[in-house]
Amino acid sequence: MSTPHLQPSGLAFIFDMDGVLINSTSLHTLTWERYLESLNMSAAGLMQRMLGKRNDQIVRDLFGHDLPQAEVDRHGAEKERLYRELMMPVFDQHVVPGVAEFIKQAAAAGIPLALGTNAEPLNVEFVLRHTGLDGLFQAIVDGHQVSRPKPDPEVYLEAAGRLGVPPANCIVFEDSPGGMAAARTAGARLVALLTTLDEAPVADLAIPDFTSPRLFEWLAGQKPN
Repeated sequence: MSTPHLQPSGLAFIFDMDGVLINSTSLHTLTWERYLESLNMSAAGLMQRMLGKRNDQIVRDLFGHDLPQAEVDRHGAEKERLYRELMMPVFDQHVVPGVAEFIKQAAAAGIPLALGTNAEPLNVEFVLRHTGLDGLFQAIVDGHQVSRPKPDPEVYLEAAGRLGVPPANCIVFEDSPGGMAAARTAGARLVALLTTLDEAPVADLAIPDFTSPRLFEWLAGQKPN
């Protein structure tokens, strides 16, 4: 069965990155575990402490809130360098099914597209390059461009503003509780990718990935305010 075509409708799409473009939670967790083990530190409860947070928040939670900024930056950069090294050989296995095709189809249809993520800029560049999605987003808002990361709505409000589309006419694609809270507080419509959670009752729609026929059925009923 052929994939339905997307039609411009006065709406914009804003995508989170980790858990939406690439299913990376398990590898981020593994990377932190290895990094902490190299420093003889415990990784207990790590996934719950890192999920949906910006790198500097994770570092301060793990190493102490009084850590000098230079040390925060150093730990974060070293961990992310290790993450990219571990991800590179298995990258294709972690891309969320259908996402590249969906975004390329949306771009070809003229739908405004943005990326709104807590991720580090080098990770954004890495993921977009290897998914073949670089150059398709009219706006990219990463964790270094806002003062308040998710779950604060600033990332999504900024992305909507750069697209010139009211948040109420933006559809956000998210996977984490903090990201979903940010999208809801921003006033956006919300599609949950069940790559990280088993359910997402706060979302307008929850799908396993971008190959789900339910996504196109739901999008067909969405109209601008």
